[in-house]
This record gives sequence, C-alpha cells and structure tokens, in this order.
Amino acid sequence: MASNPTLICIPDISGFTRFMSDTNIELSAKVIPALLNEIIYANEIGLRVSEIEGDAILFFKKGKLPPFGDLISQCKSFFIQFYEQLETLSMRYNEERGIKNVPKLGLKIILHFGEDVESVQIGSHIKLMGEDVIIAHRLLKNDIEEEENLLISEKLLNQYKKEDIKRNF
Repeated sequence: MASNPTLICIPDISGFTRFMSDTNIELSAKVIPALLNEIIYANEIGLRVSEIEGDAILFFKKGKLPPFGDLISQCKSFFIQFYEQLETLSMRYNEERGIKNVPKLGLKIILHFGEDVESVQIGSHIKLMGEDVIIAHRLLKNDIEEEENLLISEKLLNQYKKEDIKRNF
C-alpha cells in the first residue's frame, strides 16, 4: 500500500506495570482485555486498529482528518468508556473476590499526524511503518506525571484552524 497522510491515535493504560506486578495473573488477564475492548468499542470516527501492545492500542485513520471537534469528542468517549468499565470491574471483583479495589489505572491518549506513513499487510494485520509512527511512540515516553492526559502533537494541531482548536478546549 502507498503512504498517505495518517492520523495516529494511541490510547495507553497508565499504571499498567504496577498493576501487573501487584495483581495476580487471573485478575489481570480479565481486567486489561476488558478495558482494551471497551476502548476499541468506543471508536466512533472510523479508526482502524493496527496493533495492540500490552497496555496500548495503535489506531490509525488514513486520508482526510476528522473535524477537530469530532476528534476531541472521540477522546472524551475513550476516557468515559474506560473509566466506566474500570468502575464496573472494580465493583465486580470487590464483590466476587473480596478485592478491595482494582489498583489505580489511568488513560493517556497520544494524537499525532504523519504525512508519510506506510501500511504493510502482515497476515490479517496492518503494520504501520515510518518516522511518524516512531514519533508517536516516543510521545508516550514523556515526563508528564499525571496518570491521565491527552497529548496532541504540534504536527497534528497545525492541520486545524486555531479557531477550531480554541472552540474545543
């Protein structure tokens, strides 16, 4: 497939490593997939899944970008569905197993825009390749201390009018 302008969206569960080390495998094998599924099912703007890597989903959308308001609404939906599911799971496992609470987890979302992203078919999966994919992954490794955040790259913001950005924040 040819390279195209591509929206890259990576919802990432923060606190994952601590959760995995503090929780038995039986519980973590139920909680993490349930949270990741909830994020995938919250997709309202036609994002495609490229990869699921432990605690993160690499979504992408080729071609024309969605309106900025729709993009922000999508992120809000990811956050809402994630935390509602986390609350449901916490209550379920508290009742079923006497676990006081599911350890604190958060959600970070990275949004980036790539002008030259390659899509390669590997089996039934689509692998994204290119410098902008690397940049999006590097954005996950930031110094922001909050467990929950939305980080939008300047490269993506430059694709929208300042008025649209201002109106949605």
